[in-house]
Amino acid sequence: MAKEVSNPDEPVVIGEELGHTRLITLNRPRHLNVISSKVVSLLAEYLEKWEKDEQAKLILIKGAGRAFSAGGDLKMFYEGRKSRDSCLEVVYRMYWLCYHIHTYKKTQVALVQGISMGGGASLMVPMKFSVVTEKTVFATPEASIGFHVDCGFSYMLSHLPGHLGEYLALTGARLNGKELVAAGLATHFVPLERLPELEKRLISLNSGDENAVKATIEEFSLHVQLDEDSILNKQQIIDECFSMDTVADIIKSFEAEASKGGNEWIGPVLKGLKRSSPTGLKITLRSIREGRNQTLPESLKKEFRLTMNILRTTISSDVYEGIRAVTIEKDNAPKWDPPVLDQVDDEKIDLVFQPFEKDLELKVPELEQCRWDGKYENSAYAK
Repeated sequence: MAKEVSNPDEPVVIGEELGHTRLITLNRPRHLNVISSKVVSLLAEYLEKWEKDEQAKLILIKGAGRAFSAGGDLKMFYEGRKSRDSCLEVVYRMYWLCYHIHTYKKTQVALVQGISMGGGASLMVPMKFSVVTEKTVFATPEASIGFHVDCGFSYMLSHLPGHLGEYLALTGARLNGKELVAAGLATHFVPLERLPELEKRLISLNSGDENAVKATIEEFSLHVQLDEDSILNKQQIIDECFSMDTVADIIKSFEAEASKGGNEWIGPVLKGLKRSSPTGLKITLRSIREGRNQTLPESLKKEFRLTMNILRTTISSDVYEGIRAVTIEKDNAPKWDPPVLDQVDDEKIDLVFQPFEKDLELKVPELEQCRWDGKYENSAYAK
């Protein structure tokens, strides 16, 4: 990842107050607006302030440059690998923030012009309105580097039709703007060239009335027609294969489908699946399956445990090897430990899912009047 010169005059998140509209711009364009500790802190600060501000009615969020957000800052995690829990604070704050984004009290619109991946997409999918374009690219590729789908995605993906969630989580497959709308992960498709005009109209609307906001977006949006080769047209095969009980059975079933005529698309997907971290795949499948029967708070608490146990290398150091291979040295030749699925002990997988002591769990507010409680600085970790 290229070094970015720090400029105090260019904050990583810009918050603007425009009448009754509030505009957030993720402002690390050279880094594809990846989410750092400072980004999380500023987002939480703005969102809490504006939810409590009676003058704030509509919240818009966009990314500077060609990306919305490429997700978590992997270099930050890698650089903290030798210092225990160096990233605990940012992880805690991010999951706490995810809950508040999902349950936010003001109308939110995400204007998503480019890459929206992993944790970055957690600033898009939960919004009341999420506008995508022909340049939007979505993916949750975490399992491939020895991590897991996080920031609420074990909950969101598990609630997609059939077993599409397992497919997206395990393969890291990309969806374009049209597919995001069709899958229910975005609400509207607007041509990129019209996005700046839509932004201006929403700002001038000066209202958070959902019907008015929706009507304004729909003046710009187009009806979505899926391309013939869209993965969403392969739902029957996906459901048949990705409903299997284990990762090994999923791969075996997928291989069988690949040998049939007309299924040439499966080959490259299968190749990527087999190159992914076996530990990451097993953790991710279990997390998605659990997410189907969990509430959002339960899923976020689980994901917090998983993330901390993975970063602590409780059962494997695959996440750091994956980041090294993809982002640091970029040799794309990770050496997984263990290297194959049948060597990943299910009892070890159980370890990363175990609840923490009560005061060490992520604090998700249970009462409305206390919904902004549970911050990191008031947790046991900060003492």
